[in-house]
Amino acid sequence: MRHLMSPLDFTTEELDKLFDLADEIEKNPEKYAHACEDKILATCFYEPSTRTRLSFESAMIRLGGRVIGFSDAGSSSAAKGESVSDTIRIISCYADICAMRHPKEGAPMVAAEKSGIPVINAGDGGHQHPTQTLTDLLTIRSLHGSLHNFTIGLCGDLKFGRTVHSLINALVRYEGIRFIFISPEELRVPDYITDMLREKGISYEEVIRLDDVMPQLNMLYMTRVQKERFFNEEDYVRLKDFYILDSSKMKLARNDMLVLHPLPRVNEISVDVDDDPRAAYFRQAQYGVYVRMALILTLLEINV
Repeated sequence: MRHLMSPLDFTTEELDKLFDLADEIEKNPEKYAHACEDKILATCFYEPSTRTRLSFESAMIRLGGRVIGFSDAGSSSAAKGESVSDTIRIISCYADICAMRHPKEGAPMVAAEKSGIPVINAGDGGHQHPTQTLTDLLTIRSLHGSLHNFTIGLCGDLKFGRTVHSLINALVRYEGIRFIFISPEELRVPDYITDMLREKGISYEEVIRLDDVMPQLNMLYMTRVQKERFFNEEDYVRLKDFYILDSSKMKLARNDMLVLHPLPRVNEISVDVDDDPRAAYFRQAQYGVYVRMALILTLLEINV
């Protein structure tokens, strides 16, 4: 039995197979429409989510399976004090696979150690968000054509953004990736990441102004400033509008640059960018369904 806690749990070769399967699902959805007819997915979400939870549910339903679960801790036995370990033992009696989101880093790992079914980390605090990273990688591979040789700018909350941390750790395994980190001083990428990049000899640059680096980018990964990760309202208000991507900034970008965003956005991407052919974030959300379908099939060892 296998779990997914981190994007690094899969080798690059295994990721290629997963993405090939996702491509096949996109092209031939009817072939997979009954693959999980006798299976149940449990979505155990201890904090709010729209995209991740619903994309997991959509993925399972599109595979012919069923879904049970809860959408916040208050509607689960966690409100009565039940531990994650006990919850997953119970869920293992009811479902065949579980997707878990939790505000505490490492909680899905604790669940995996006690689980009788595969557990997927659907986000744990500011730590990891592996299925978003799989979504990001599939989007880049599909729209850019390769996971090698490009410059990516990561902009916004690089300190607390788990999607950013996961994506960086995944991309360092591919050749020719150059990182440009765009953030205010207070939200810079953590030292452990820049230390890792230096140790591996991977090129990176840290800047404050987005405009200065736009022409260099093959893709721009925007993130929101996350109110829920701040300890005080004053810091959040001061930083939340630090970066806003609009049509005037897009004029500085390459004609083939891709704009990615894990969503939800607040106002960091203006709606006037949505109709730009380089805006890929809604397509990115669609790729998230395909990659989660492929992941469910892979962890349940179902061959179609």
